Parts: sequence; structure tokens; C-alpha cells
Amino acid sequence: MPKPRKSQVSLEDTPYYHCVSRCVRRSFLCGIDSYTGNSYEHRRAWVEERLLWLSTIFAIDVCAYAVMSNHVHLVLCVDKDKALSWSDKEVLMRWHQLHKGTLLSQKFARDEVLSDSELISLKETLVIYRKRLYKMSWMMGSLNEHIARQANKEDGCTGRFWEGRYKSQALLDESAVLACMAYVDLNPIRSKIASTAETSHHTSIKQRTHAVTQNKPQPYRLMPFVGNPRQDMPKGLAFSLKDYCDLVNTTGRVIRADKAGHIDYAQSPILNRLGISEEQWLTLTTEFEQHFCYAAGAEQVMNNFKTHTHRQRIGGMGMAKRLLT
Repeated sequence: MPKPRKSQVSLEDTPYYHCVSRCVRRSFLCGIDSYTGNSYEHRRAWVEERLLWLSTIFAIDVCAYAVMSNHVHLVLCVDKDKALSWSDKEVLMRWHQLHKGTLLSQKFARDEVLSDSELISLKETLVIYRKRLYKMSWMMGSLNEHIARQANKEDGCTGRFWEGRYKSQALLDESAVLACMAYVDLNPIRSKIASTAETSHHTSIKQRTHAVTQNKPQPYRLMPFVGNPRQDMPKGLAFSLKDYCDLVNTTGRVIRADKAGHIDYAQSPILNRLGISEEQWLTLTTEFEQHFCYAAGAEQVMNNFKTHTHRQRIGGMGMAKRLLT
């Protein structure tokens, strides 16, 4: 039986979540249908463009993504404080890019004078809108509904396009976040639709590696890597972008069936810092979803998450002890 979303999300424990949406239709979300021969490759761009656009509206950062043939992987970071810092006008400006709002919100956006009773009503509405702008369920709904409508229009049909609710996993520490990001970025390589990270189309790693090789700034619609922890740490992922790209590229070459090799632990600053062995890393980046259900992290943070979400037990505890010490 599906678990209520409140038992899967705990911002008290972590802002990072792995989300997966799967297509229910045999004709695929993207890719080429082997039965009919029809190509749906162009839909990958639909998903990617919509996702990155939504990241400019919601107080939710995209850390990693991969658009596959019949599912989409995302690693998201919820920034509740950012949403709470927005002015009322900015909340409405963002919300109106997605929805029409109400007559009162439209009047307020046009700087028209509102009566005291109208202002009270508007304030109540703004509380709701502000909360929705840092809710993953609203962002995922804005992504999935839009894509479903486009696909149904193109296919000339109606009905369900996605399996149902998206799946979410809480990523409780930096080891889990990093491993899940790499797992998502390496999806095309494991599926044998790409041979290297830099040729994995419609993934975050392709955008990041392109920025590194071209000496360009980091993609502004993706959560940035800001280097190792230090004083006055800016917001972002606490690793070096070059180290991460090198690690993912090396891992991708290792897990290819036609390549033999290993990750040189001494040459991987990230693994060295996290204390993760080559064997643990390869298991995490190839089998992440198999070993963790609603949350991933070290044993102590898994126990904290279990308490805060009022669970009696939580799957993956054994693997947390073995892989994420």
C-alpha cells in the first residue's frame, strides 16, 4: 500500500530527495517503440526544458536528472527558507507563471488598491501559494501534468500517462546525496544507451561535463558545486565540480560491460573524503534503488528519519550499515 507523502518527506532531516516518475503507456515516454517503430525521442527535450524552467519558479533546486525511455530520475533540494524570504509580490509573480490565481491575486499583481477584507483574504491565499512553491508534490505535478497533456495531444488520446504518484527517497547525508546523483547521472550508461557520461543526452552530467571541458560557468539552472566545506560556505553541493565529473566519468567507464577496470581510490578525492571504498561506490552507483526504499543514509540518520516520520521500521538499514558508514 502506498505510504502518505508526509511519511516520506521530512525537511527536519534533509532537504534532498530522489524522485522517480514512470510512464504507464507501452508507447513510452521517450525513445523508440520497438513494437511500432515510432520515435518519441523529442519528448526527452520536453521533459528537460520543463524541469529546468520549473527550477526557476519553485524554491527547489535540481541537483541531478536523467530522462530515460519510460521514466525520469531527479535529485531535488528543497529550499524552504528561500520561499519564506520571498516578498508577497514575488510569490504571486512566480505562481502566476504556472496558474491564473484568483481575481484578488491578479488585482494585487496589477498594483490595484484592495480593501481591508480583500487584503485579509489575499494574505490567506498567499500562505497557501508560498507553501506550494517549496512542495515537491506541486513541482512534480507541474512537470508530469504538462508532459502528459502534451503526449496525449500528440498521440490523439486521453487517459493516464504516468503510473501514478512519483516515488521519493530521502537522501539523509552527503554520501547518500553524492551516490544517488551519480546513480542518476549514470542511468543511460547502465541502460547501454550511452557509452560515456559526456554523451549521455538529456542528463545533468552532460551539462556539467560540457561546462568543465569548455571552461564555462556551471549551468545556472542546476544546483552548483561549491567546493569542499569551509567558513562562509555558499549554498551548493560541497564538492568540487571537476572532481565529481571525473569520478562519474571513471565510474561510467568501469561499469560498461565491454570495459574492464577499477576506480583508483588514491585518485578519487571525493571517495577518499567520504571514506567509501571502490566496491561500495560501484554497488551504490549501480544498485541504489535496489537497496534503499524511502530513505538512504548512514545508520544513525536513518534511525532519526524513522523517528521523525513515525515509522516502526525502515527498509535498507542493513545496507546503510554496509555501504554508508
